[in-house]
Parts: sequence; C-alpha cells; structure tokens
Amino acid sequence: MTQTFPPLVLPPGLAGATATLQDKDRRRLDDTITRLHTVNGRLWDTEDRVRGALLTAAQVADCKREIDQLNAERNALTERADEILGTFADAGRADAPLHTETLASVVDRLSVLTLRIWHSERASTRDELARRRVPALHRQREELCAALDTLVADALAGRRRLPVPARFKLYGCDDAVLAEIEPSRHLRRVVAFGGLSECGKSTSAEFVRRTCGAQRLKIGFLLRQAAHREGLADPYALSARRQAELLLGELNRFADAHVDTGLFTIESVHDDASIAELKQLMGDTLQIVYLDASFAVRVERSGMPAQAVAAKDEIKMSRGAHQVAALADHVIDNSGSIAALRARLRRIAAPPALARLRVTTPYGLGLPAEVASATADFTDAVRAYGPGVRLAALTGSPGEGTWIPGWSDLDLLVIAEHEAHGRLHEALERYRTTLDGAASLGPTLVTPGEVTARRLTPRLAFALHQLQQGRPVLYAAPGTELPTITRDDLNLAAVRELPQVILTTRRLRADTGPRTLRQLYKHLVLACRLLLREHNRWETGPDQILAAASRMPGLPAFSLPSLAEIAAAWRDGASEQVLKQVTAAIDQLLAWYAAELAA
Repeated sequence: MTQTFPPLVLPPGLAGATATLQDKDRRRLDDTITRLHTVNGRLWDTEDRVRGALLTAAQVADCKREIDQLNAERNALTERADEILGTFADAGRADAPLHTETLASVVDRLSVLTLRIWHSERASTRDELARRRVPALHRQREELCAALDTLVADALAGRRRLPVPARFKLYGCDDAVLAEIEPSRHLRRVVAFGGLSECGKSTSAEFVRRTCGAQRLKIGFLLRQAAHREGLADPYALSARRQAELLLGELNRFADAHVDTGLFTIESVHDDASIAELKQLMGDTLQIVYLDASFAVRVERSGMPAQAVAAKDEIKMSRGAHQVAALADHVIDNSGSIAALRARLRRIAAPPALARLRVTTPYGLGLPAEVASATADFTDAVRAYGPGVRLAALTGSPGEGTWIPGWSDLDLLVIAEHEAHGRLHEALERYRTTLDGAASLGPTLVTPGEVTARRLTPRLAFALHQLQQGRPVLYAAPGTELPTITRDDLNLAAVRELPQVILTTRRLRADTGPRTLRQLYKHLVLACRLLLREHNRWETGPDQILAAASRMPGLPAFSLPSLAEIAAAWRDGASEQVLKQVTAAIDQLLAWYAAELAA
C-alpha cells in the first residue's frame, strides 16, 4: 500500500539522542520506526474498512485476519525499537523510579496521535465536531512530545528506569491447517542456500541457474507473495511451521506454472526453525546447502569494512542463520577454489545416477579381426586395474556400427581415477603397438570427478548421452555413476560448440589439400549435426546428417558422394574429384551460415 498519511516526526530531544547512536543502530531504528508508523497507518485503514455495512461475513473475517497480523507486526516492531531505545537508560541506577511504559510505546502512541490528527483534519471539512477537536489534538501532541523528551532526558541521566520491553504476545500461535501440504510433482528438486554474510550464496545460486537451468527465487519474495495471496500483513509473525507451508505453497504454484523447469534455488536461509519445517515437508526434494567461510575470507571477498560484515552477521545470527549448518544436507567450505565449489554444486543440483550400460565385446562392434583383437587385449588390461578404472568404450562410428577401415578412427573413452592414468598410458601404448597401423587411436581420458561435476566438452557430453541411450561399452565397473545428459543439454552444447567448429572449418578450407580431405569432411558433418540439433532434429550417420542438412531453409542441397565412396577414394589415393565436391559443399555451408547471421 502506498503511504498517503504524513510521516512521523520525532520530538527534538529524542531525535538528538538517536543522532548519537552508531550508524548501524541509527539506520536500524529509523527503519523500524518508519515501518511501525506505516503499519499503524495500514491498521487504521483496515479497521475503517471492516466497519463497512456492505461487507460479507467472509470479507469481515479477512479484515479481522489482517488486523490480527498487523497488530502482531506492530507489537514486534515496537519491541525491536525498544531494543535500541532501551540503551538510553542508565542501567546502574537501580534506585531510580520506574516509568510505566517504554520509549517505543510512547513513540507508538505518538504515531497513532499523528494519524488521528491527520484523519481529523480531513474529516473537519464535512464534520463540525472533528473540526473542533483538531486544536485539542495538536495540544495533545505537543504535550506528548514534551513528555517524551523529558522521559528521554531522565533516562539518559539515570533519573528514571524503563520497564522490560518484552510484551510476550501470543499472535500467530495457532496456525494449524486442516490438510498437510505436499510438494508438487513438478517440483523435482529445490536447493536452499544458507550461510552468513558474503559467504557466496547469491554467486552459487547464479551458477546453478546459469549451468543447470534452475529458477532463482528469494525466500522473502515467496513469503511476500504468500502474504499477499492470504491477506496476511506479516508472514514472519507466523509460526515456523506455517511459514514453511506458505513457502511450499508458493513453490508448488511456481513449479506448476513452469512445468519445464523442475529445478529451483531459494535464498537466503536465515531462519533455522522455518527451514527445518520445510525440510520435514519436502524431504529429499529439498537440499539445504550451508556455505561456510571464515570471517577474514568473507571480509576480503566482500570488499566491505569488517564492521559492516560483522553487523550483517549479527542480524542474520539473531534469526538463527548460523544454526542452519546443523540442518544442512551439505556443508561446503567456501574458502577454497571456485572449481571445487562448482563441482560440489553441480553434483548437488544435478546428482549423478547409477548407470545402466550395455556391455559388449570388441568382436560385436563390426571391427576387423586384428582391430578387435587389439581392443580385447586393452579391455582385459583395463579390467585388471580394478576399481580405479570405471568405464571404457569406443564411441562414434564403432558404437554406431559404421566403422570403415582406413578411414575411421578408434575414438576411445576411458573414465578412470587420476592415480590410474600412469598405467593407462602404458596400456594405450601397447594398444597402439598391437594395432600396428591398422587404425588410428584417439583416446580421451577423464576422471570420475570431472564427469560427475559435468566438466565436459560438448563431444564428451554427446558420447555419454549415446552410452545412456544404449550404445555399447567395453567395460563398466559395478556402481558406476554418470550424469544424466538430456537432449536439452546437447542442444545447448551445440549452440556453444558450433562457432568453434565453423572457425576450424574455415581454417581447414584455407589450407585445402589432399591430406585434409578427412578433416574437411568430418568437420562438414559435425557442423551439420550441430545445426540440426539447433533445429531439434536428430540424425545419425554422416550420409543421413548431410541429407537432412540439405533440406534446411535456404541452404542449397549438397552434391556429395556417399561416405563409402569418399572413404574408398581416400584409400585408393584418388581423392582429387571428391575433395572438390567436399570443398564445394563446405563453401555452400559457410556462405549460408554467414548470410544467416548477417546483421
């Protein structure tokens, strides 16, 4: 609601006393008193509204609920103001007379009196009684301001003691609901970030959004949305259980409206009680991440004075932020490298799953006998290395059953712990020796940590996707976990990889010669495969990929021999005519691509 009533002006004595406070306390007090005055204005309006003669019983109930919430908020703000104003009293004068009310209670009365004067002045144009009351109300305000300044002076001098400010109100104690709320089926995973000031919550949530496609949400935003929907003035006055139910309700609504999202992050977890209740409601769907870092590290990273970070910590700790660590599913020491943090975050946001892989022998891949035999020897050696090696597979044409002797490479993928790589190098050298030139070996060595942290090149991601779709592997250790690579992941990877492929293709085209035929052709196929993915079209096999690309809007059809014919010409040393056809197709593609992206 937009404030239309006059601001609250403090009397000079109190204003002078607040000016002596530390900057942090003064800002906190100014904010609290401003909010208290705003709440009193809203409370006045709501109490006027509930008296409407045409309201239904349901509307009256809604107004009463809002009044209760505003009263709870008013009470909490008054107590918060007294936490600071109470420091004016000289605690050492136990013999001083006790005043009947706190300083914030008098400020609250001054706020209400300010509103009464304003409403009376507005009504005086049509109500004679209200007009007569206005001068008396102004005298009341002057007397109250003088009395408040006297009380401030007496408290500062130790001539008066102030009562304990706690009011022990019971607003919002009975928040039970009839039915237990459950997470929506579209709410597949929620990562909640907690921690003290400048620990990296926002940076981490943004990384998960950018790399995993998560939707970032703030807990405060969700609670405000729920409060608006439920007609609540202050959702923070509710019990922790009710706050958790409101949060889950808003998450469910958001997930149901964005069914393709599934992954959400919420910040900032500063209340240990409400997040514990939310965890009870959501179970493992909610993953609580507490980011820990020393005070010195947080100050250095923030670029702020240590006092500012400490002040922010104090506020968060007063709400229980530091106790979230005991509830967290993951406590991450964020004092180390960004690489370590991001690896943990990727596993939390998109955890790896137990891989269901189809294992076959090299003899079932359509390879020549000598190549299959050499591959079998390598597989036996890998298997003997034990759990340090997790997976070995021939990707690309061997897995697709389109391997061509003298043309195709052996693209080998091995997932193994770094400690096993020394022995793998020896096994790879024996593999090459045994092949004796029958095929060119292209190994890719990657660690399990790199894979589960999704530190993957686009080609490696595509290879893993193919394995998960049923392409065979040579060896897989029991319990091997792999990240789930979806078509959406590959479509996004295609957008990122295509520019590099185009640049490499142009470089190869500038250096065209008989020796570059294979590279030119393979890059033509790869570029077309990536372009087709951008159009959500999936083809396998070079001939099928090039035929499908020829039907793309505006791209002239390629005039190319089949892969078998190109490979035969390459082997027979008669590649001159084929090279002209391949370079012509590349020129068509590059010209089309440049025109498509022209401004």
